[in-house]
Amino acid sequence: MKTVGCIGLGHIGHHLAANLLRAGYPLVVHDLDEAAATGLIAEGATWATSPAEAGAACDVVVTCLPSVAAVTSVVTGEQGLLRGLASGSTWIDMSTNDGHELRRLAGLLAEHGVDTLEAPVTGGCHNASSGTITILVGGDEEVFERQRDVLETVGGRVLHIGPLGKASVIKVITNMLAFIHIAASAEAFMLARRSGIDLRLAWEAIRASSGNSFILETESTTILGGGYDVGFSFDLCLKDMGLALDLGRELDVPLDVAGTVEQLFVRGRARYGGEAEYAMVAKLLEEACGTDLRAPGFPTTLEEYLEQMPRAAAD
Repeated sequence: MKTVGCIGLGHIGHHLAANLLRAGYPLVVHDLDEAAATGLIAEGATWATSPAEAGAACDVVVTCLPSVAAVTSVVTGEQGLLRGLASGSTWIDMSTNDGHELRRLAGLLAEHGVDTLEAPVTGGCHNASSGTITILVGGDEEVFERQRDVLETVGGRVLHIGPLGKASVIKVITNMLAFIHIAASAEAFMLARRSGIDLRLAWEAIRASSGNSFILETESTTILGGGYDVGFSFDLCLKDMGLALDLGRELDVPLDVAGTVEQLFVRGRARYGGEAEYAMVAKLLEEACGTDLRAPGFPTTLEEYLEQMPRAAAD
């Protein structure tokens, strides 16, 4: 069985690594914070002191990192994957990355005989935990087929989008839509609240209507619970929205709605801090209107909601 490395053990990466470990893959892990690997090591994973060490020990290395700069550092740094991965091995980047930089890094690795796939994920931490998260793959089809077993172990639907860089485009699009949907959900709830409609009934009605969305069904519930906890920060949101707007400029596509929503998140970060949950964009509206969006019975975290109403996590 292939030895797999996982670098980046944050909200999503930790779950991906745990699924590989449960499936019996020999697993090597690395993170800037060694404490993030404690549980995985206790379950049988091996700690690597650097990306290079992880690469040297593995047939496949998966990265799941928070920024383009972090991915570049892990690949090209002094103790990066370029110094560890052997010819014939594969790098799979599951981060939300910039397609241009991804292709540049893939070119550097190809000079050493290393294949590259991009495989950003979409669907949230809850689906990453259950192994049902959607994986969007870009890269050579033959390489994809060789690594299908690894990808299907950590995800549900695995979609080969096309050549390297194409999956990054789709991932940026899906995140852009998620950010728009969370802001729109907050505005919808405020209209209902100011109209005197019970917010639980409003949520149920919208969920059963043409206005429904995955974000409405899941992450918006944390707004109604007052916790806003979805495991995704303003900093990450604005990084990904920036990639979407860059893509719009590159392709000459005006992204008027996305640009407006980006400014809401800029204000949210300025008000609550970059590490604050991005669903707190709703709190800006609550403060502006002097009206909260609480609905009795809704939990404060997405995990609590999914435990109570797992049907919302389907698909």
